[in-house]
Amino acid sequence: MLLALMAGAAIAAPLPVVPLPAQVELSSGRFVLDARTPVRYADPQARAAADEFARLAKTTQGVALVVDAGRTSRAGGIEFRIDPDATAEAEGYSLIVKPHHVVVSAREPRGLFYGAVTLWQLLSTDADGRIAVPALHIQDAPRFTWRGLMLDSARHMQTVDEIKQVLDMMSLHKLNTFHWHLTDDQGWRVEIKRYPRLTEVGGCRIPLTVPGSPPAPEYCGYYTHDQIRDVVAYAASRHITVVPEFDMPGHAQAAVAAYPELGVTGTTPPVSAEWGVHKYLFNVDEPTFEFLENVMAEMIPLFPGTYFHIGGDEAVKDQWKASASVQARMRELGIANEADLQSWFIHRLEKYLSSHGKRLIGWDEILEGGLPAEATVMSWRGIEGGIEAAGEGHDVVMSPSSDLYLDYLQTHSPNEPPGRPAIIPLSQVYAFEPVPAALAADKRHHILGVQANAWTEHMRRFDRVQHALLPRVAALAEVAWTPAARKDWNGFLARLPVQLPRYRALGIGYAKTPFEVRSSVMPTAQTGQVVVTLTNALGYDGIRYTLDGSEPGADSPAYAGPFTARWPVTLRAAVFVDGVALAPAIPHRIDATTWFSRSDEELEMCTGALMLRLEDDGPVTGERAIFNADIFNPCWSWKSAPLAGIGEIVVRAGRIPYNFQLAGDEKSRRFQPAVTEHGELKVSAGCDGPVLASAPLPANADADGFLTLALPITATTQTQDLCVVFTGDTRPAYWVLDRITLLPR
Repeated sequence: MLLALMAGAAIAAPLPVVPLPAQVELSSGRFVLDARTPVRYADPQARAAADEFARLAKTTQGVALVVDAGRTSRAGGIEFRIDPDATAEAEGYSLIVKPHHVVVSAREPRGLFYGAVTLWQLLSTDADGRIAVPALHIQDAPRFTWRGLMLDSARHMQTVDEIKQVLDMMSLHKLNTFHWHLTDDQGWRVEIKRYPRLTEVGGCRIPLTVPGSPPAPEYCGYYTHDQIRDVVAYAASRHITVVPEFDMPGHAQAAVAAYPELGVTGTTPPVSAEWGVHKYLFNVDEPTFEFLENVMAEMIPLFPGTYFHIGGDEAVKDQWKASASVQARMRELGIANEADLQSWFIHRLEKYLSSHGKRLIGWDEILEGGLPAEATVMSWRGIEGGIEAAGEGHDVVMSPSSDLYLDYLQTHSPNEPPGRPAIIPLSQVYAFEPVPAALAADKRHHILGVQANAWTEHMRRFDRVQHALLPRVAALAEVAWTPAARKDWNGFLARLPVQLPRYRALGIGYAKTPFEVRSSVMPTAQTGQVVVTLTNALGYDGIRYTLDGSEPGADSPAYAGPFTARWPVTLRAAVFVDGVALAPAIPHRIDATTWFSRSDEELEMCTGALMLRLEDDGPVTGERAIFNADIFNPCWSWKSAPLAGIGEIVVRAGRIPYNFQLAGDEKSRRFQPAVTEHGELKVSAGCDGPVLASAPLPANADADGFLTLALPITATTQTQDLCVVFTGDTRPAYWVLDRITLLPR
């Protein structure tokens, strides 16, 4: 059988490879591998790829291969070759599998490394326990030269070992650029020997807690020069370039906290413990530029790659506008406005970096006021900045928040960890096209590639970083590597389940929520009966379920469509592929009380202006409560609440810090006016209807951090939309809904 993937052919039995190679020809037969199979290389440059293949095969397949120098005989074996004629592309490779011989060849070691990863992914174990690879010929090279992932270590740090786990994960998906966000308002994370207070002061913050609660321990940390060298060397061994980010002129509060003379106002702020957009900027005095250049001078030798990221985003100009000294400096320089001042700032940084052999890259705000011709733009506020920059002749990395921000939630599951607003599901990442149709054909070569970003405000633990990254990085990998015409969402879904046991074998965490089965139930006209509907966010078939609370198996009843069940039941369901559940089955208890209680995850936001999934401020270690809340409007809506016979509404609320800087968005924050000192809890018939119940709020929650209020109500309809709102501006704390329950008269 011959199968070509060069002319849009669909994959009947998709190869278990992510990202999908550019060209594949399948032929008959297979190569069987065991511990006696020789793995050889002739060129010393090929050894690392051979060793990586052997390491992966041992970890995931349990076969211990011996890697030796020398040619592989015709009698069989696997050979890794450096061959100038193997492929035209520097990162490309050729993989030829015949029943008795496998050859992986590439022009350069990085291409050979990618070939080793592909060969490893092709390993499968048959029913007799034999490990084999299908006979085929792959000719492969990436679509884009920049295949990136950004990790924010400023808000929450990761250990060096955790960073290495991220790099391992990147290498398995053929990503080649690690953008390391190291400085921000909430922390300075890179050692600068000339300015020790950057880490002594700027590297520490005191997390906010609700007033009256025990103070949180100080959050401190930074990476030493030796640790950075270790990370950079480890990345290089996996053909990943590390691009550092030193954010300026904005996102400077931690630096100004350490050295107030760098700021504009003359005051000393704390290192921020709040999220959002801050107002602190670097000033534009000569001593400050001396500082900036000295910092870059220490960082540049640590990061030998081409690019140096200077941020440039979200630099709110209020402090510059209000500063007499900044305004005088603008007049001295003949600069008309603050946007032009930032442009002058960026030009000066670019000149310094260029003189030290680096190329400046920054977020798309650096376009404002004009940009040096050599600068590269990372387009995050949509794709428009990238189109503009490429149209002006600048190189561009597409990284829009709308599609590639991995700190956004990825499903509507109540099991999602804390995260930012909106949903960016796996399908949306996969569908992203980095080269806009609106971009002129002669400018499209300026699109260097694509990058996803993981901001860590809500990722205080590394398992949450892993949850955010995978499986969406697998989709990103296919966007970045595979030719656009080869991409196939259904084929990707068919290949994805094979990745999951590989992740587990390698100790790589990933999100289970996209693979969960969600259940919804509706009562029928007959008392005690419900209609159950089961869904999976990715649309997988193979759902199996039980109604007695037991764990479903591959032989449990198969879901074929909505079905009727009698309560009480405890429903559990999972998707099975090849007899294995893709995610744990979450129990769903259905009984007579099901209709009369809703958690915050089951309610809607009244306006949805800025819904976040927020975590409580305690305990210091261990699990914390998580709440869905709109930080612009503390109002939750229960559509068609069953009010017939109801006499009381019980609301359980939590109280968390309101730790957000809103900058220009402050005007969008809505508070209903409070009547009593600490505000009220109000329940209305619809968000604009009459108040059905109300009670004053206390100054603080109970000792456990929660408050339970029971409000009498007289219902006038069978069903009614309910809106629950907390009135008054209660900052620095914030009431959030945990659960609402309806009780009979």
